[in-house]
Amino acid sequence: MGILRKEFYPDVAALGGLGAAMQEAARLRGCDIGPVYSVSDVVRIETARGVVSIDLAAEERLFLAGIHIPGFTWAIGSTDDLGLLVEAVAAWREGMAIDEFETRFEFVRLDEFTRALESGEPTSLQWSDLLSSDFYRGQWNLLRRIHADERLRGFFPTVTHGAVRLRVDPLDGASRQVLVEELDGERYEVMRVGAPEATWVEVSAGDLISYLRAGLNER
Repeated sequence: MGILRKEFYPDVAALGGLGAAMQEAARLRGCDIGPVYSVSDVVRIETARGVVSIDLAAEERLFLAGIHIPGFTWAIGSTDDLGLLVEAVAAWREGMAIDEFETRFEFVRLDEFTRALESGEPTSLQWSDLLSSDFYRGQWNLLRRIHADERLRGFFPTVTHGAVRLRVDPLDGASRQVLVEELDGERYEVMRVGAPEATWVEVSAGDLISYLRAGLNER
């Protein structure tokens, strides 16, 4: 931890880092935040509703809270009170309802995607966001082709370096998944991520849907 951060976080510095400081604050508050994974000044805590990430602001005392699922990390709020923060982490981990959570922890702001994650229905919202965002205009044709298939639209989509990724479980980065990239509208390259000796395979437009279904164990 740098000199500047020690000035803002003497309690964290005294305990040797954010992970240890959060565990001690949780102990003092009687909270269960579960196992803490710490890399540098960033802490991650696994929950059934995504991984909670905590970072330190550099220019003032603020603990920055976010939610992470494979392919996404988004901010949900910040506070200068470490004790309040660990109470919020414990409540989120225990499954406190979102409306109650926002009422109890006023520093938190949960967006539509977080609510969809809570209800177990993030996939349809993710499709809607990708198909309406100009940022992904270059992938719209491919996204629309995939989304038109009733089975494939049930998989969680993300865009990675221009390729569309379909994953069976939005919360599990190791679940079955494929990457597909459009070459020219009639030819595509597909990779079955995690398969033995995974490599890009060229697939025609006519075979694309069946190939993706097979890669995701769908027939």
